[in-house]
Amino acid sequence: MRIQIINGPNLNLLGKREPETYGSQTFDMFFKSLQDSFPQAELYYSQSNVEGEIVNQLQATGFSFDGIILNAGAYTHTSVAIHDAIAAITTPVVEVHISNIYAREEFRHKSLITSKCAGLISGFGLQGYALALIYLLNRQ
Repeated sequence: MRIQIINGPNLNLLGKREPETYGSQTFDMFFKSLQDSFPQAELYYSQSNVEGEIVNQLQATGFSFDGIILNAGAYTHTSVAIHDAIAAITTPVVEVHISNIYAREEFRHKSLITSKCAGLISGFGLQGYALALIYLLNRQ
């Protein structure tokens, strides 16, 4: 089963950025642990700070992969383009957020992409990616 993980803006700074909110582990370190914990999945990972590159990645994998785990970062709250890309593809997308977006600033309470995603996982730290992966592996 092929699963694409896509991370949006500033998630390349995990381990450095606001460790009290996002933790001290880099995503590369966590990704390796996901690969070790889920050997039955063929995992791919990309990160971009550029909205159009995220749309391109959704389109590139959205018809041939078995699942996509997307943390669109701040684009969650602003991107009609990412919403439309998710709506256009056939691969199920699980929206993930490391922090609880509903316990943060009010502008983070609205997601423009949730309505096109299979589900939303928010507030469980990096383990949210593992939860999304469990869902995708068991949905078949």
